[in-house]
Amino acid sequence: MELHRLWLRNFRSHREVDLEWSPGVNLVVGPNGSGKTNLVESVGFLSTAGSFRGVPNEVLIAAGSDGATVRAEVDVRGRRQLVEIDVPERGRVRMQVNRQRLQRRRELLETLQVTIFGPDDLDLVKAGPAVRREFLDDLVVQLRPIDEQILSDWDRSLRQRNSLLKQAHGRLDDGAALTLDVWDTKASAAGSDLHDRRCEVVGRLLPFVSNLYARLAGLPETSPRAMVGLELSSGWSPGVGLLDALAAARPDDVRRGVTTVGPHRAELMVSLGGLPARTHASQGEQRCLALALRLAGHEMVTRVRDDAPVLILDDVFSELDDDRAAALVDVLPAGQTFITSATGAPPGVVADGVVRIVDGVPVVAQR
Repeated sequence: MELHRLWLRNFRSHREVDLEWSPGVNLVVGPNGSGKTNLVESVGFLSTAGSFRGVPNEVLIAAGSDGATVRAEVDVRGRRQLVEIDVPERGRVRMQVNRQRLQRRRELLETLQVTIFGPDDLDLVKAGPAVRREFLDDLVVQLRPIDEQILSDWDRSLRQRNSLLKQAHGRLDDGAALTLDVWDTKASAAGSDLHDRRCEVVGRLLPFVSNLYARLAGLPETSPRAMVGLELSSGWSPGVGLLDALAAARPDDVRRGVTTVGPHRAELMVSLGGLPARTHASQGEQRCLALALRLAGHEMVTRVRDDAPVLILDDVFSELDDDRAAALVDVLPAGQTFITSATGAPPGVVADGVVRIVDGVPVVAQR
């Protein structure tokens, strides 16, 4: 899949944009703070109707405007499609593909998928378990967009269960206990399915991560220093079904007013050389691991869906030493790629198209 043309209206710092893009490597160059990330953020937005920077949609609207619009022509297996997303000042976004209204965000993934790596992705290794859970869940949906329903069912069950527990104020009457039984059953079904999907992703992901980490670190894959481990805990006691785990935890949950077991407590443990990467790997090793995780997910989605997502590398090369930057160039996958840079093309990168940000305005500099 490829982004052919992009129109923006009042998106972040960009008032009016109309750009055509190369199907290969696109370099976006400009001083820090000029709007490079804002531009590639709009590309990611077309895939999920949400910002990869984790901000509310209303933040994406340019100051003084009552809404923003992102439109693009996308080539999907040789077929040109029009994707449009309107972001109002208040209310829900409006999503359309070929002028047909979409009801669910996952429908966007059938048209355009995007893999994004930015400076904050170091958190994939350094931060707490919530970041890695989100990473796995994004891959679950990218591999099979219909599985977004599993995440939705689990989130709804968890919210309803927590609401009921909070309202109980430490004590359940018979009616509340019966209602809790219902939500335990729903939560167990959705939570167990979600854990199974995550396990499947981890199993598929590990060989790709191991290979990519070794190449990025310049090590033989058999080297003990290149031994990557991925281990997923379920969020409840091993060998026990989630429904039984919820029942066993009920007295504590009622007392605390919150659900204490389930996939929202799961942890993806990333190790390097047999030791936890979060606490024992150097920052250079952690950055290589984070890159390997993101690129491994990209490769896995490409193979499963037989179509490469668009790849965005936002200010990545500036964070790498020369050896690791060269290694990243060597492992870049085929397909459309967007690279942002404050200084120009990284060594070894041959850009098929260049867009420069001049006084905040994107200008095509090379075709």
